[in-house]
Amino acid sequence: MSSKDQEQDKLLVHEDEKHLLLDHSYDNIQELNHPLPNWWNTIFIVSTVYAIGYFVYYQYMGGPSLREEFKKDFTEVAAVRDHFKKQNEIFNPDHYQAIVADDGLNKGKAVYELNCMPCHMERGAGDVGPNLTDDHWIVAKGTPDTVYQVVFNGSEENGMPAWGQLIPKDEVYQAVAYVMSLKNTFVKGKEPQGEKIEE
Repeated sequence: MSSKDQEQDKLLVHEDEKHLLLDHSYDNIQELNHPLPNWWNTIFIVSTVYAIGYFVYYQYMGGPSLREEFKKDFTEVAAVRDHFKKQNEIFNPDHYQAIVADDGLNKGKAVYELNCMPCHMERGAGDVGPNLTDDHWIVAKGTPDTVYQVVFNGSEENGMPAWGQLIPKDEVYQAVAYVMSLKNTFVKGKEPQGEKIEE
């Protein structure tokens, strides 16, 4: 190795770093022992103390398990859901009339086509769900308030989802308005089901 190469490989240590130079060398490689910054040490110490406390609390001091925390959170969610249901499941005839007056049939048709048509088919002819255009009803009684209850709460035994939990309340009213417009139009489709409701 030439003297020039040796000069290039020579470790350059600044005067204020000489006290950091470690007393060992591997393959002519020497290291400077720069200490970690104070902010890093602080985070490490705080994290370690927190982890020890966390472990002791959950393992030895009766901290709740993941299952217990889930049950608590689920209970709170269920309470909010039940409160929402109680506030919105009651049919409001004034609100229904306002929805109908505000182009409710056309808006309801759009809601129906997006959400209801897969089961009740175009124009309510029926498929998986019943025909909505005849004078027979399975759960509802052919009135806006009873149709609203079925749309909002669903009918588990008949495979009807509770749309009140899936779409806005106004869209439920709009869907009801459209379904009421189909009543007794007798579109050819699925045979009548349920009880015949006399006008």
